[in-house]
Amino acid sequence: MRPPSYKAVVDEFAAAIRSGAIPAGDRLPTHRALARERRIALATATRVYAELAAMGLVVGEPGRGTYVRERSGYDGLEPSRGLPVPRVADLSFNQPLAPGQTDLLREALSALAATGDAEALLYQHPPGGRRRDRAVVATYLLERDIDTAPRDVLLTGGTQQALDVVLRALTRPGDVLAVDALSYPGVKLLASVLGLELAPVPVTPTGPDLDALDRLCRDRPVRAVYTMPTVHNPLGWVLDGERRERLVAVARSRDCLIVEDGTYAFLEPSPPPPLRTLAPERTCYVAGLSKNVAPGLRFGFAVLPGGLVEGVTRSLRAAAWGAPGLVTALATGWLADGTVTRLERARREDAAARQDIARAALAGMDVTAHPASYTVWLGLEPHQRPDHVAAALAEEGILVSTADAFATGPHRPRALRLALATPPPDELRGALHRLRTTIEAIPP
Repeated sequence: MRPPSYKAVVDEFAAAIRSGAIPAGDRLPTHRALARERRIALATATRVYAELAAMGLVVGEPGRGTYVRERSGYDGLEPSRGLPVPRVADLSFNQPLAPGQTDLLREALSALAATGDAEALLYQHPPGGRRRDRAVVATYLLERDIDTAPRDVLLTGGTQQALDVVLRALTRPGDVLAVDALSYPGVKLLASVLGLELAPVPVTPTGPDLDALDRLCRDRPVRAVYTMPTVHNPLGWVLDGERRERLVAVARSRDCLIVEDGTYAFLEPSPPPPLRTLAPERTCYVAGLSKNVAPGLRFGFAVLPGGLVEGVTRSLRAAAWGAPGLVTALATGWLADGTVTRLERARREDAAARQDIARAALAGMDVTAHPASYTVWLGLEPHQRPDHVAAALAEEGILVSTADAFATGPHRPRALRLALATPPPDELRGALHRLRTTIEAIPP
């Protein structure tokens, strides 16, 4: 029998860990033992564990071995929602909703049902959406300082699908995708599915290290740069105009595409121009309505350079055709009548109030956050392992995400990402106080 391939071993371990067949906390065989058992080279065994670590499934401890991670909260692949006690707060995932949104939904659905064109909602729309619906999105994007023709806008079933079809169309397995060393977990998942190599760019308090990005693009065949320049997830930064110009200059000089994620950009009231505005010939802008309207409204869009629209449309057609007609009608109606703009204003106020709560509850701790965002990056003490801290918080009914979910390279900071949007404000205050008390009680 032929020995299993590297990928087969990774997939086997990953399936066993996710199913619980290998439970959290179990120690895996040493690298040498794995190599003997699976009849693979020692270097291949090391690569297996490195891949599992990059997926957030295991953690290596020098001198102790490799262990299956505690997965409390969102790990970048699947959210583990089970808790050993009644839930106090879910700080692992942002699901913002505002009072009165259910009534807003009922009114909108009633209006759609009463329209003379209701039957049209049951037909299949063209891949990427009808021109008039694309035009509504293009008009809305003027508020984000993006002036684009409707033909360059594709409608999708959420931002993640927009990112998926763009990367599927514009990259090939083995291509190098430059990403921040701490970045959105969804891009890690897509890279693993599409066979892309993630090349992490070191981060600074104000954004990615652009000198390092330039060196990377000089030394490696980087196909594209994925970036969140406005209200970064998880670090909250907003790149200033000078840094945006420099990033664009690097991409142009090294002939890289830019994939700009604007998911949280609406939270910054006066941002510098998007990268799409600075470099429309090479920037693909993706965003949606999950964070500014409702997480269950799976409606997104991609704004593309004209020469790339046809290829990405083929990718979208092959994947899922685009956003459903009913969702599109609901979303474009709210975009056109100003509902989305009003909800975004309310979200900014809500996020700023939640940040005030977080700053008070976590005063004196190592906190990094945008003043009006839904996330907090919380640094831990040297003796506090993030997975152990997350497990201790789960015992208290609090779900959080560890830095592993966001790390795109081998370095895993001792930190947690706290999502502030889901609990009601009064419950958020109590949950953060309990979180602090739990963390500070962990002995050195």
